[in-house]
Amino acid sequence: MTEQHSTPMLHPKLALALVATLMVQTITALLWAGAASERLGQLERRADTTGELIERTARLEAQTIYMRETLERIERKLDESAP
Repeated sequence: MTEQHSTPMLHPKLALALVATLMVQTITALLWAGAASERLGQLERRADTTGELIERTARLEAQTIYMRETLERIERKLDESAP
């Protein structure tokens, strides 16, 4: 007697459903990856803007300190010259 090895066959509807499921999952993963990439891009742009704001704030703080020192010098001179 000869033994026959047969490979199990999937029902055509089951095979089609499996392929369709894989396609939907692949498309969903690609859409998710695209959305994640866009969110990362937005965060990077926001971080660049934040860095610029921090630098501007530091400059304004330095200018404010300089103006305060100047004002104190003017007030001292006025106080010294007052009769």
